[in-house]
Amino acid sequence: MRQRLVLKYIRTKFRFLSIISKRKAAREAFNLFCTPQYRNKKNPPRIFEQAEKVNFRFENYMIKGYRWNGAGSKKILILHGFESSVVNFDPFVKPLIMKDYSVLAFDAPAHGASSGNRINALIYKKFINKINDQYGPITNFISHSLGGLALSLSLEEKSHDDTFRVVFIAPATETTTAVNSFFEYLKLDHKLRKAFDRHIEKIDTHMPEWYSVSRAAKNIKARVLWFQDKDDTMTPMSDVIPIIEKNYPNFEFVITEGLGHRRIYRDNKVKKAIIEFFK
Repeated sequence: MRQRLVLKYIRTKFRFLSIISKRKAAREAFNLFCTPQYRNKKNPPRIFEQAEKVNFRFENYMIKGYRWNGAGSKKILILHGFESSVVNFDPFVKPLIMKDYSVLAFDAPAHGASSGNRINALIYKKFINKINDQYGPITNFISHSLGGLALSLSLEEKSHDDTFRVVFIAPATETTTAVNSFFEYLKLDHKLRKAFDRHIEKIDTHMPEWYSVSRAAKNIKARVLWFQDKDDTMTPMSDVIPIIEKNYPNFEFVITEGLGHRRIYRDNKVKKAIIEFFK
């Protein structure tokens, strides 16, 4: 009941804002789009008690994270998705330590124990770059959802080769898909969409369609293992098919069924394949 009332209030608010000023309504809509409505605050699994606590300042955010096996011969970074947290990826830590990886995992801005209220692909990309500058060089990555999109944007602008290994788990392949779902859910006026897109363009000169794993894929030289579920409604299979059809030699796809967007990275077969991917 409360959720329906909140949703009705938001829809009414944007109808009035759009009448007064499309530009202001677009700015407010974008702020809402970038605001997680849920923050994972559950107690971390026991493996996190064994980690070195690693905190740093990123722009106006205080970032909280973890490092295991700091003296490991290789480094790997775990990147969670929207409204998630690194504490959800505990099953990967011990097997990677056993392969002598130094494992790094941070809560992104506005997520988990880190500070802030908003995030988007651009902020997340800069966050990844900061981690690499401060704790890198990092050549191995496990990413989910928004973390995958941000990683693709980070990789395409840095020098890298096929010695890099990247796991994409249900990456947020097309930002336009997320925006379309956002507008549909809130029943926002389609006339507001142009102002919304222009607002994004003013932030970093790019329209929403630029924030795309599909667009960035041709610039990724790393060896990529990509997991996608047929029943994922958040990052749908239809966004991934065009990339599969391009047949990039460095991309390998694993298609699952019945796991959806989040259960996919908890699946035992998926976890086993990911661990085996890293040498």
